[in-house]
Amino acid sequence: MQPIRVLIVDDHALFAEALAARLAREPDLVILPIAADVRRALALAGTERPQVVVLDMTLGAESGLDVLDRVREDHPDVRVVVLTAMSDLDTLVQAVRRGAVGWLSKTEGADLVARVIRSAARQGGWIPPDVLGEVLRRLVAGDPRDAGGARLLAELTPREREVLQCMVDGLGRAEIAERLGLSANTVRTHTQNLLAKLDMHSALEAITLAMRAGMRPGA
Repeated sequence: MQPIRVLIVDDHALFAEALAARLAREPDLVILPIAADVRRALALAGTERPQVVVLDMTLGAESGLDVLDRVREDHPDVRVVVLTAMSDLDTLVQAVRRGAVGWLSKTEGADLVARVIRSAARQGGWIPPDVLGEVLRRLVAGDPRDAGGARLLAELTPREREVLQCMVDGLGRAEIAERLGLSANTVRTHTQNLLAKLDMHSALEAITLAMRAGMRPGA
C-alpha cells in the first residue's frame, strides 16, 4: 500500500508540531508541511497532493469550515478529518454535511488519530460513538426524503444493497462479511462500488442518503 500523505491544518503551533512529529513515526504516513491558516492550507492542498487533511475548526479569526468547503470544492478526492477542541454538535453536523468524514477531539490519543486517518484514506471515517446516533438523526432530519436518493439506490445491485443495509444496521466490514458470507476484500469492493454509484465519499454519507430514501436499521 502506498504511504498516506497527510496535511495538518492547525494554528496552534506547539500542538500541530507535536502531532506531526508523532504521526511521522508511523511508517505508512507521510506528514506534509503544516498549514496554520486558510491561505496556506489551500496552497499546500494544491501543491502537496494530500490524501487526508487533518483540520482544526478554529484557525485564528477564520473558520475551519471555510477550508473544508474550499478543499472539497477544489480537491473532491481529498478526505478531511476534523481534529478540534470544539465539542459543539451543530458544528460537527455542519462539517459532516459539508464533506468531513471524521471528527476527533484533541484530547484523543495519536494512535486513534492515526487509525482514523487510515480509515479515511480507505473511504471510511469516524464519528464519536456516543454522538453518532444523534448526528445521523440530525442529518436525516435536515433534508426531506427525496426521489433522487431512491433513484440512486435503484442503481445498486442486490448484493450492494445488502451491504448498504448492513452499513445502515451499524455493522463494520468484518461483521458484514460474516453476515453475508463474504470475504472482507469482497465487502470492500462492494462498498467502494456502491459509494461510487451513490456519488458519496464516505460510509456515513451513504448511510445518511439511504436513510433519507427510507432504509432503516433492522429492515
